[in-house]
Amino acid sequence: MEKLIDKQRVVQHMNGRLLRNNVLKFLFFLATLFGLIVLVVLLYRILTQALGWLNMDFLNNFPSRRPEKAGIKAGLVGSLWLMVIVAPVSLILGVGTAIYLEEYAKKSRFTDFIQTNISNLAGVPSIVFGLLGLTIFVRELNLGRSVLAAGLTMSLLVLPVIVVAAQEAIRAVPNQLREASYGMGATKWQTIYRIVLPAAIPGILTGSILALSRAIGETAPLVVLGIPTFLAYLPQDILDTFTVMPMQIYNWTSRPQADFQHVAAAGIVVLLVVLIFMNSIAIFIRNKFQKRY
Repeated sequence: MEKLIDKQRVVQHMNGRLLRNNVLKFLFFLATLFGLIVLVVLLYRILTQALGWLNMDFLNNFPSRRPEKAGIKAGLVGSLWLMVIVAPVSLILGVGTAIYLEEYAKKSRFTDFIQTNISNLAGVPSIVFGLLGLTIFVRELNLGRSVLAAGLTMSLLVLPVIVVAAQEAIRAVPNQLREASYGMGATKWQTIYRIVLPAAIPGILTGSILALSRAIGETAPLVVLGIPTFLAYLPQDILDTFTVMPMQIYNWTSRPQADFQHVAAAGIVVLLVVLIFMNSIAIFIRNKFQKRY
């Protein structure tokens, strides 16, 4: 005999599930709303403090002990110099590592060990990488507080993120494309170079640009390296001393004069514009070149 369905009990269970669903939905909405409110308040305060201080003189002037003459030129140019080192070093090493792990390395305990450590390094606090860079690049290799030393340190910071992003992008390429390439007589490297990498480039570049955005906004590793907060000249090569926008903002916020808080707010706006620009490039690349298979 078929069991009789108790409709009343089913309705009670459904009502209980719907109630829990609505409660959790409301809690998640509150969490999202709280984050948005905090972000809006923060942006409003920064923009109101920066109003009247953000102009072309601020972009063209060097740091000064007088807030009305202080500018972010040294930090802005220094951040661009830093990216000149970080971008090629981290991209070449990160994408190369991802290609080896996904296309060449056989699955074993050793590769699992490497993969686990890469994932763990992505969550290590940035100040630890600063200590590593201070020990190896600044002291052992005697590079000093140069663009090269800071660039190599920041490359180590973002390298695990780029490796993971590149691995995910390469893994997402359908195996049918590889098999078709092999069927046409292509070698392993020809398949990777002509088939896999072009298909994975949107994911690789998106993850890489987001990782570089993190590097350009980091302060803790540079503080450990001893990068100066006040610099009235521009670096001429990768072995020169330099400063970056986060370091200048950190210096301005620590000044006792009230006007330097407005200068710091203007510097934060410039940094946010650079970060938004880089993130917009990542979104454009993803939407423009992403292919559907």
